[in-house]
Amino acid sequence: MRMRLRSKAWLAALACALAVPAWATADQADPVHDGAPAAGPLLVLHGGAGVERASLPPAEEAAAREALATALRAGHAVLREGGSALDAVTAAIAVLEDAPQFNAGRGAVFTHEGRNELDAAIMDGASGRAGAIAGVRRVRNPIRLARTVMEDSPHVMLVGEGAETFAGERGIELVDPSWFRTEKRWQQLQDALARERGQASAGPAPAHPYFGTVGAVALDSSGQLAAGTSTGGMTNKRWGRVGDAPLVGAGTWADARCAVSGTGWGEFYIRAAAAHEICARVRLAGQPLATAAEAVINREIPAAGGNGGAIVLGADGSIALPFNTGGMYRGWIGADGVPHVAVFDEPLPLP
Repeated sequence: MRMRLRSKAWLAALACALAVPAWATADQADPVHDGAPAAGPLLVLHGGAGVERASLPPAEEAAAREALATALRAGHAVLREGGSALDAVTAAIAVLEDAPQFNAGRGAVFTHEGRNELDAAIMDGASGRAGAIAGVRRVRNPIRLARTVMEDSPHVMLVGEGAETFAGERGIELVDPSWFRTEKRWQQLQDALARERGQASAGPAPAHPYFGTVGAVALDSSGQLAAGTSTGGMTNKRWGRVGDAPLVGAGTWADARCAVSGTGWGEFYIRAAAAHEICARVRLAGQPLATAAEAVINREIPAAGGNGGAIVLGADGSIALPFNTGGMYRGWIGADGVPHVAVFDEPLPLP
């Protein structure tokens, strides 16, 4: 009887072992990427999905393309000097936050009450550390504050007045709220309020009212990854709404193999834990980067009713830039220092 019980126990243990997928045990045995990346230092960034050709005047498109190229060069300068992926992500996003063409920092959209409330997050793929802020109104470069939260506090996320108090104590630049205002964004709010009141003069609603984010992912010369995202949220948002951008795992994620910054309808990215889901498919299921990104951005999120895009960078230097809207401001720069930028469906050769 005792032998039979032992045999049954052994068979049960064997069955459990066989039920564990091979990729799961392999991942546990090799949790960290080692070795230099095949493609050398890389920086990839986006200025938001949801761009529609019909509503983008040529002058605005040209200004946005130039701002993307400037941000790429700023991040590349960091990487060229041996700086970290975190440094490159911070530098590139700060440039985009200061550019009025994008919905982050200066140029952020307005809330229902006529304020700019800014969110950002940053994550270090090597250590798993992250920092985030939400609902700040006077921080010139939210990405710098998010990084300071990560490096100089015991917390991951700070919000509102407390986040601004922390910013002041740590020497982060604070500005008058008027710094963020642009006439274009103010008019977008007036149009949204008029539509709420049912006024015919408001005109048609924008095709993608939930969009507008900037983000960057980087791979440095040590083979380490980082990701960051910054946004003003959605026009006419109310009640302290926060989207996916500052939520680690939703709009921002980095680990040893994969870094993601998302842009799209935040509520759906939050429900899907979109950024983490892409990297989990790479890390746990062994999916190629492009396959994982395509599955989440162009299948899972649309199936749930959302849309948008993402930039994804692997530790091997692979890049994916999926989006399912009219366009997405995007670009990358490699070791040669030449920026590559695209907005709509034009070809964008990858390294």
